[in-house]
This record gives sequence, C-alpha cells and structure tokens, in this order.
Amino acid sequence: MMMNEKMQKIGKFIRENCAADDFTLHINNSQTSATRFAQNAITHNMGGENTNLYLEVTFGTKTGAVSGNIFDEKSLQQLIKTAESIASLNQPDPEFVASEGAHKLPETTKTSHETISLSSEKMVDNIAKCVENAKHKDANISGISEKEISKNYMLTKNGFEGFDEEAVFSHSMTMKKDGKETKVSKSVNDFNNFSMENQLNQLNLQFDSLDNPVSMEKGRMPVILRPAAVLNWLHYLAWGFNLRSADDGLTPFTGKLGKQVFGEKFNLYSRQNQAKISAPSFFSNGLPVRDIDWIKNGVIQTMSSNRFYANKKGILPAQFYNFIVDGENISEKEMMKKVKRGVIVNSLWYIRSTDQKVGEQTGLTRDGVLYFEDGEIVKSVKNFRWNEILHDATKRIIALGESVHQSYYAKIPTMLIDDFNFVDVTTF
Repeated sequence: MMMNEKMQKIGKFIRENCAADDFTLHINNSQTSATRFAQNAITHNMGGENTNLYLEVTFGTKTGAVSGNIFDEKSLQQLIKTAESIASLNQPDPEFVASEGAHKLPETTKTSHETISLSSEKMVDNIAKCVENAKHKDANISGISEKEISKNYMLTKNGFEGFDEEAVFSHSMTMKKDGKETKVSKSVNDFNNFSMENQLNQLNLQFDSLDNPVSMEKGRMPVILRPAAVLNWLHYLAWGFNLRSADDGLTPFTGKLGKQVFGEKFNLYSRQNQAKISAPSFFSNGLPVRDIDWIKNGVIQTMSSNRFYANKKGILPAQFYNFIVDGENISEKEMMKKVKRGVIVNSLWYIRSTDQKVGEQTGLTRDGVLYFEDGEIVKSVKNFRWNEILHDATKRIIALGESVHQSYYAKIPTMLIDDFNFVDVTTF
C-alpha cells in the first residue's frame, strides 16, 4: 500500500507548486482481496490496489477540481495546471468556504491487525464451510468474502493535515433451493469479531423456516423487523435528514429541529469510540469528528449540514459517519407474545420515496417472511410490498431487542412495530 510518507511527498509537491489562493487535497489508497463463490464452488479471486487523488483549488471564490491516479511530478504538475485553469474560467461560488486550518484530531477506532493480516487461505477455508453446509441441505450457495484496507490523507493550504486508516472484512452469502432463497451478510472492522458459525446458524435458521411459503392477505399488522431490515431503512433516513432541505420545505422535518417527531423509544446517534464500530478521525471537510446525537427519545437534536449552511445558521456542521440505535434487550420470542399475530421480516429492499415532503417510502420484503400467532411461528409467507413513513412507524414501536453489531459502522436492534402497512403481496 502507499506509505504515509509518499502521500506527504505528493502533498508537499502540491503545496510548493500550486499558485491558487487556496487548495484542498484528498488522497485515497485502498487494497482489496476478495473471493467470489457460486453454485457451491469458488468462481474467482480478485485483488489489487487502487489510489485516487482529488484536488480542488480556488482563486478568490472561483473553484476548479480534478482527479487522477498518476503521481510522477510531470503528471502532478499537469493536474495542478488543469485545476487552476478550470478555476480561472469558472463563475464565483456564492457558497464558497475556505479550507480548514490545523486541528487536533481525536483518537478513534484503531485498525485491527487481525483484519489486516487475514489471509486469502483463511477466507477460502471459511467459504469451504459455507459450501459444505449448503451441500448438507442439498442447496446451492453463492456470495463474496472480502477484505479491504483503506488509507485517506487530506491536506489544505490553510494548514490542515490528517491521515485515516481503516480495515474492513465483509462476508455475504445467499442459499437457494428451488424457490426457497435467503441471504445473510456481516461486516466487521476486527476479524476477531466475525464468527462464521454464527453466520451459518443464522442462514440455516432463515432457510429452514421458509418451506412452502404461502400468500397472505395484505393489510396493516404488527411486524418484527430484524436488524438487517432496520439498517436497510435507516440509510434512507440519513440521505434525507438534511437541515437545508428541511428549511427549504422539501422534507417532513421543516421546522422540527428540537421537536418530538419520532417515537419516544427511538434514539439514533453517531459516536467516535463505540466498541466494534468504525469512526474516522476527521470529516471529509477537515473538521475533527465528534459525537452527534441525531434523535433522542424521539426529539430531533441535529440534522446534517455542510460548512456553508452551518455557518449561515450559526451551528456546527454535521454528517453521518456511523449508526447507533438503542435497544431494550427484549427477545424475539417475547416480542411474539406481545401481540396476537404478525410477521417477522429479515430484510427490506427496493426502497424508494413516494412522497419526499411527507417522508413516505415504498419497498419490498426480502430473504424470508414468517407469520406468527399466539407467540409461535406458524408458517412462511410470500413477500410483501409496503408503504410507510419511518418517523411515524417509530411512534408505533412496541418493543426493541438487543442492539447488535449489524455492520462495521452500525449497531442496530430488532424492532416490533404495530400496524405496519403492507399494501400488496408479491409473486417472488
């Protein structure tokens, strides 16, 4: 991988040769090792290193940006010249903010040696266990096992300099037999926290429960959303949870900062030093990462904003960098006893906005749906299409499970939500 010293050498060259009033340099270097498997066999191995440079320069408030992946002095000189030429021809940016100066950066989650040193042989051994498990069930399995190590370097003319490093291991697999199909996935920043046995147990639990799914009538009913499903949905909350969009009347959160909009049981935040959860030491704008409460007991505390709009509002800029949602440690079995009947959903997908101002979205269930009654799972059912408003749904949370490490960047509980709006039954 590219050494820190090499990144600093590139930065020094940019600083010494850039004539612009201001500049911001980003260098990202990543090394990937991945193995794909399908139909109970490894199909191919992939690996390689990729480095990309992004340079933005400014004359006054006129900006120009370029990217490249060749770093000899002649190529760097051409990148600088091109960026400066674009900036000189550009219109002034009315929302320009000067680059950040020097900052003391916090210590955040450290890169795991166990992940960095993970061998391809170990990854293949794990895949062999997946294949053996699938063959035992007379099924086929496919998926990908991947390790990625990435380094980020940022330098500005005004004095900011920072390095970040991250290592992530991820494994996803789909098991299929005839019309029965389900998937599990897991990503960790420390390979010590990954258990193939746990993943296979979850996969088998889902797979074994899906025999002969039947159609079920649409309508509102209680739903148990497992952590993967909850995280699928939270991504769409984060994308639209923006203060400027709210102030412009484009989201359901207009005028709602500091007000109760979500259910009292719903807490969402980002943390620098949450165990087993990744966090950078600085944001992409050069500001040090900080703890952020987004929603507390249903009250909106913070919405994302860039530096320009945050300065205009007299607040700190904010952006999501991980997802942590509080749980209550109520088991799924206990949840099933809290309502007369309902369904359990493993994951959600094809989520799309139907009314951005209201916050309504539609999507499909995936990877298995189970119907339960009187505290017991009765049968598997075919997938649903659903229409819901997330912040309204959180007001109908009856119970929360233990918050678990669903991803290297997320800790999420199972949720029991009343009157979930299933609007149609799908044929797949």
